[in-house]
Amino acid sequence: MLPGRIPAPASAAAGFAVVDVETTGRSPWRHRVVEVAVVLLDEQLRTEAEFATLLDPLGPVGPTHVHRIAQADVTGAPRFREVAPHLLELLAGRVLVGHHVTCDRAFLDREFARIGVPWPDVPLLCTMHLARAHLPQADGFGLAACVRAAGLGWYPAHTALGDARATADLLRHCIRARSCPPAAWAEPLREAARVPWPRLARARSRAAGEPAPVLRREVPYGPRPLGVQPPAATLKDTGAMGFPA
Repeated sequence: MLPGRIPAPASAAAGFAVVDVETTGRSPWRHRVVEVAVVLLDEQLRTEAEFATLLDPLGPVGPTHVHRIAQADVTGAPRFREVAPHLLELLAGRVLVGHHVTCDRAFLDREFARIGVPWPDVPLLCTMHLARAHLPQADGFGLAACVRAAGLGWYPAHTALGDARATADLLRHCIRARSCPPAAWAEPLREAARVPWPRLARARSRAAGEPAPVLRREVPYGPRPLGVQPPAATLKDTGAMGFPA
């Protein structure tokens, strides 16, 4: 079933959707998303909600040495089609934010295309580009280098939620910099609110119509002494994810 397409309602939440994906490889055409996270921010950059889950890529999970996701970790995880309705609800009406956001967008675009959902032309905001303009002291422009230059502390890199939270913090840091014009984001926010978004019925791939689970990787935050290995991620089943039919 092809999805319907509706304009964002007048009451739709406005703001930013900070996204991050972990993937089975570098090519959106040949590889799949194995973890996705979204951090929703309002127009004042306050966190409104978070969502993250591992995904079953229907094949090998790819570079475990990078994202630290083992094949066993995705056993029982939802497929992308099962979380797609919720992702559409989260992203609708918002500016899409990411660190090298065109990469995250490309993977999401291909995942939605595989299930027949056309990705809308949404405004993008890239924290890598912001950092180049407003973090001249950075010794590189990968997320870790930018977070370090901004003095934002340690975060669990290469976990989708850890990267999305760090990207949200970096966005706040750059937008609030004196060198950043405060009115620059007003029009993208208005434009995002006008974009028509697809809607999608809940997937029915599970026995007896069971809703999809949510498997979230949790990693403790906080200061980490130099030379101390970061804590390992733990898997947390945050409950079933239900959508209206």
